[in-house]
Amino acid sequence: MASGHAHAGFLEHHSRLHQLAAHRKIVATVLFVFAVVCTPRAIWWPYPIYVLILALVGVLGSIPFWFVVRRMVIEVPFVIFAFLLPVFAGGPRVDVLGMSLSESGLVAGAAILLKGSIGVIAAIELAATTRPTELVTGLQRLRLPSIIVEIMSFMLRYASVITDDVRRMRIAREARCFAPRHLGHARAVAASAGTLFVRTYERGERVHLAMLARGYAGSLPTFAGDEPAHTRRRQWAAALAMPAAAIVTVAVCWMTT
Repeated sequence: MASGHAHAGFLEHHSRLHQLAAHRKIVATVLFVFAVVCTPRAIWWPYPIYVLILALVGVLGSIPFWFVVRRMVIEVPFVIFAFLLPVFAGGPRVDVLGMSLSESGLVAGAAILLKGSIGVIAAIELAATTRPTELVTGLQRLRLPSIIVEIMSFMLRYASVITDDVRRMRIAREARCFAPRHLGHARAVAASAGTLFVRTYERGERVHLAMLARGYAGSLPTFAGDEPAHTRRRQWAAALAMPAAAIVTVAVCWMTT
């Protein structure tokens, strides 16, 4: 896969965080999120520590604050669920701003909102400091099933191609003075979606045949290079500093509850 395929969530910088190997950042992010999820219920003091850790990572990765905020829109469904949970949950109820809310629902909704937001921010920071091709290589080095890695690599490579097809089809419709505005146009939009599916399927077949002609045997090549032992130790120590702090915080939580 060509290295030129980037994504909107990646920031081109030369920070120390960008230079870390992708598989180390993936492991660090997963461990950090797992530690956050394991935080005991109704204990709130660890969350400022998690936010401080993420803020430090953002500074080390030269990630602007508003860059993260704009990409947290993906969390909106979870935010809505967290706000509705105190309304519909059962159990003892308390009055908040004139509304009768479930006490257990308030605790659960706040925990979902905080843990979800922290997890989303961690994922945004991982994507902002790691190219898609590096993520695929990192998953290969972590021995993720090869079929999953291949599906992800092809998806990353051809997502932009399919997006261009959609854009050209939209321009062609507008050039013929057609702009779908109501349900009466649903049939035409569905026909366009079907055409796009057929084109994508046929392109996939052509790509597969071309790969077979070039010696593809069912698995992608691995591009993992050798590193000196001292470099590996130093990079692992740098990558695991973030989850280590979170794990220590969670351990203190459980020991003091």
